[in-house]
Amino acid sequence: MATSTTVPTIADIEVPETLLKKRKQNEKAREEKVAAAQAARKARSAKRKLLFKRVESYVKEYRAKERDIIRMKRAARSAGDFYVSAQPKVLFVIRIRGINEIAPKPRKILQLLRLLQINNGVFVKATKPVQQMLRLVEPYVTYGEPNLKSVRELIYKRGYGKVNKQRIPLDNNAVIEEALGKMNIISVEDLVHEIFTAGPNFKQASNFLWPFKLSNPTGGWRTRKFKHYIEGGDQGNREDNINKLVRQMN
Repeated sequence: MATSTTVPTIADIEVPETLLKKRKQNEKAREEKVAAAQAARKARSAKRKLLFKRVESYVKEYRAKERDIIRMKRAARSAGDFYVSAQPKVLFVIRIRGINEIAPKPRKILQLLRLLQINNGVFVKATKPVQQMLRLVEPYVTYGEPNLKSVRELIYKRGYGKVNKQRIPLDNNAVIEEALGKMNIISVEDLVHEIFTAGPNFKQASNFLWPFKLSNPTGGWRTRKFKHYIEGGDQGNREDNINKLVRQMN
């Protein structure tokens, strides 16, 4: 008499304990990965909202400042007086001459200002010591007060950061946040605001920016390059006319 054989089902097969542990580990890793991705999305969304609010506050601040200046100019004009602008807080300095026949003291000042090559530019705070240094190196530089448009265009178009002594392009806010996040500077607009307003962390922000490498101005330098700007040359303080030069060199 033939005996019938039963085929074992999946439920009857005993799964090895090591395989069960591996499955549990894989499921846990998958859940953790999904949770991390969701947390990262939420963090990115929250940061975008924060950056948007900051930009809004900066725009309001800039517009309020412009309105105040317009109001004071009108008040002075109606009173028959002249409106005198406040002393600049920030200067943009550009090197216009090489190292030939340069004395040791001006050479050292140019090194302190990080102006090592012709057409290099840096932002400096307009303090009394800095202005004294600029007067000593006037034959080799030109400078003036940059407006918001110049600061923004320079940083967005020509801006590079110094990270581990390397010249890194500012094409990602993460580069700025990693270097200046402790000072609450986490985006390009934060950096622009800190430089333009000469904020409390101006020194760190300015040192983070690699000296700007500009092109020769459109149409070239003046024929009398080695005379002061007010005498028809290029060197020295050109006040707000520095913005026109920045457009030509950017």
